[in-house]
Amino acid sequence: MLLHARQHRLIFPRRPLIMGIVNINDDSFCNDGTLDPQTALAQADQMIRDGADIIDVGAESARTNRPPISIDEEVRRLTPFVERWNDLRSAPSPISHLPSPILSINTWRSEVIARVLSIGGDIINDISALPHARNAELCAHHGAALLIMHSIGEPKTPHTHIAYDDIVNALDVFFDEKIALARSAGLREEQIILDPGINFAKQRDDNLRIYRELELLKRFGRPILLPVSRKTVIGDVLGLEDPMERDAGTLACIAAGIRRGGNIFRVHNVKAAAQAVTVLWEMQSHTTPGAL
Repeated sequence: MLLHARQHRLIFPRRPLIMGIVNINDDSFCNDGTLDPQTALAQADQMIRDGADIIDVGAESARTNRPPISIDEEVRRLTPFVERWNDLRSAPSPISHLPSPILSINTWRSEVIARVLSIGGDIINDISALPHARNAELCAHHGAALLIMHSIGEPKTPHTHIAYDDIVNALDVFFDEKIALARSAGLREEQIILDPGINFAKQRDDNLRIYRELELLKRFGRPILLPVSRKTVIGDVLGLEDPMERDAGTLACIAAGIRRGGNIFRVHNVKAAAQAVTVLWEMQSHTTPGAL
């Protein structure tokens, strides 16, 4: 299984990748964002040294109790970071298995994607659930990978009322449709990553079932990203309202995800996640398949 993201060419199966989260905003749910691009670059640099293979930078919080920012403001926040990204490429982590770190842009509006990809970026992390082909067309044009996330309805709008008869079947139908849409827009299969969208338009039991049956998504033959970090479902299970207290639960989700075929894990605490993945992968690579 290949993944192409501009000049990056990754072959799976391989040691799972760690995606570190950098927020250029002042309203992230973990209160770890900054509006200063230099501070954001310093955060990314530290994450790379701690083991991040991918940096996922976003300028707008996905929280639905916050209003959206304008297109111009989103571009204004992202541009300095993306322009200076190459300064970080020369210093990959000693524990990373990639020759240079990968830059993911967390955005969903086509106008932003068009303007940012003209500057740089290797992956578009699109939380819009790909309602039309435009974002796939832009990624195809620039050679970037597209991360297709399952959800229902527009971003920045609450969808906590959504219920499914069968969440696994819903994911199956959704990814069949969206992969076909992306391919029709000129995107190659090798440029597609799938994200089941933990906590996006889903209930507690839906999220837990996705973890249990994640390996069913392997039929699509594409890398699977799990955005596991400090999610509400972890807080629900552990009774923890403060996201900063959910790192142990995050590591449990990583362990479950590796066992069931997860390829990329999106996290806040990169150092802990990278160490966990390194140990778990070493165990798995020295045991019979499925023994972990």
